[in-house]
Amino acid sequence: MYNKPITLLLIVLTLLSCKEESGEKVLYLAHTLPQTHPVHKGILKFQEVLAKKSGNTLKIKVFPDGQLGSEREVLELLQIGSVAITKVSAATLSNFVPEYHVLGIPYLFKNKEHQFDVLEGPVGKSILEKGSKFWLRGLCYYDAGSRSFYTSSKAIRTPDDLKGLKIRVMNNQMAINMVNAMGGSATPMAYGELYTAIQQGVVDGAENNPPSFVSSNHYEVSKYYTIDEHSAVPDVLLISTKYWEKLSEQERQWVE
Repeated sequence: MYNKPITLLLIVLTLLSCKEESGEKVLYLAHTLPQTHPVHKGILKFQEVLAKKSGNTLKIKVFPDGQLGSEREVLELLQIGSVAITKVSAATLSNFVPEYHVLGIPYLFKNKEHQFDVLEGPVGKSILEKGSKFWLRGLCYYDAGSRSFYTSSKAIRTPDDLKGLKIRVMNNQMAINMVNAMGGSATPMAYGELYTAIQQGVVDGAENNPPSFVSSNHYEVSKYYTIDEHSAVPDVLLISTKYWEKLSEQERQWVE
């Protein structure tokens, strides 16, 4: 049996995610971050600039806070054409587009300048284009900071400190292998469930960047944050190829 409310929601989203009203197009953009997060504020700037460039003929409607589902669920909505645009971690995206796996390798970049030389150069642009065959066209990368470990019980100063600890990771094989190799027990879990999971002792900690640690209030249940910056997985802004193909050449230039 199917879930009737969810099915109806998908039908509505399919009809509205690139709706046209009196000569204007509205693209629905969904993401999982809270509205206090810097990346959400970046998306609002994208919304503002696109409306200005297009003379209000091309608009973005934003659904933050996981309103339309987890990163994986929203990616699937893009693939079937129910949502036009999303922002996800390259780690989650690598489960759909394998080429993104390389961006999750620990200590891959020397520094921030090196990272964006790669992401905004031929290598990064090539990876963005790889998603089109999976109906997920990459538009650009967002800086998601560097990820570090935090726990409720002790500071993580060496890999040995992870032994016996359950550490929440994204559902990404690179992250799972990294934590397990260091001696911890990698525990994939949705971001929205993490606060309660740490609070109740389901997991002992997690790994993420400082803005996410603060904006999600995880500091309330994790008193130890160790800045080891083991990875710098970027965020990626994507558009469904189903909606990219509906845009004129001028509209595509505005979006890019």
